[in-house]
Amino acid sequence: MELIINLMINGLATGMLVFLLAAGLTLIFGLMDVLNFAHGGFFAWGAFSGVWIYTSTGSFLVSIIGAMIVGLILGAFTEKIIIKPVYGNHIQQILITLGLMLVLSELLKVVWGPNQIVAKAPALLQGSWQLGDVIIIKYRAFIIFIGLLVFAIVQFILKNTRIGLIVRAGVMDKEMVQSLGINIKKIFMLVFMVGSAMAALGGALLAPYSGVVYAEMGMEFAILAFIVVVIGGMGSFPGSLFAAMLVGLSGSFMAYFVPDLSLAVNMLLMAIVLIFRPQGLFKVKG
Repeated sequence: MELIINLMINGLATGMLVFLLAAGLTLIFGLMDVLNFAHGGFFAWGAFSGVWIYTSTGSFLVSIIGAMIVGLILGAFTEKIIIKPVYGNHIQQILITLGLMLVLSELLKVVWGPNQIVAKAPALLQGSWQLGDVIIIKYRAFIIFIGLLVFAIVQFILKNTRIGLIVRAGVMDKEMVQSLGINIKKIFMLVFMVGSAMAALGGALLAPYSGVVYAEMGMEFAILAFIVVVIGGMGSFPGSLFAAMLVGLSGSFMAYFVPDLSLAVNMLLMAIVLIFRPQGLFKVKG
């Protein structure tokens, strides 16, 4: 029983990291209809900048905030310079954001070098708790808590605030929102920046979880994020959370019981969903 619980905790922790990346993609696609393949680059930059700030300041909280600020800046630049000229054209969006993804990965090597960088969790989050025969690693529990907290905050904003109402209305009918005198372009940039900051937060949290950061990590996790978005339903925020947990848990159990299928299980899940429910598990109204 303790093995099952430990595997579930590992899977949920991984799932929450993927959720933070996929949730930003979901927000961006749901409102802006933008396929942003550079999103993994924001994730990687959040990881590297978080490690660098933590090493420089010794404060994990400052490193998290700093990584999110980096994500906000990258998001604002990308939306304004890269995405704005290709609104409405998915082929151009894929090509230009894939190019940006490669540029961001290479810039990481320029700034921090081509080698892996070791990352450690703060002393407060090191170690584990033991409940009977079950060992709960503190940092993994912390990641699960942060993931659920982010989900709750964003859900509250979307459901109970004016800006959330505008975003939800924009998902259904952008032209109607624009006709009411609301500057939908500013809303677009805000959503893009928030989504980018969430990706950077995920990267900053991943660094101590994995123990190392490397330039190619953005592309690897971006693939998982797109799988989650497809499974959960394009534009569905709760769908992203459910799909991320499903992907994390399936990967964790497969890696232990059937290691040879651990890499293929997520693709298999996506294929099954696309065959039987092409719109995803959670369909977005409108």
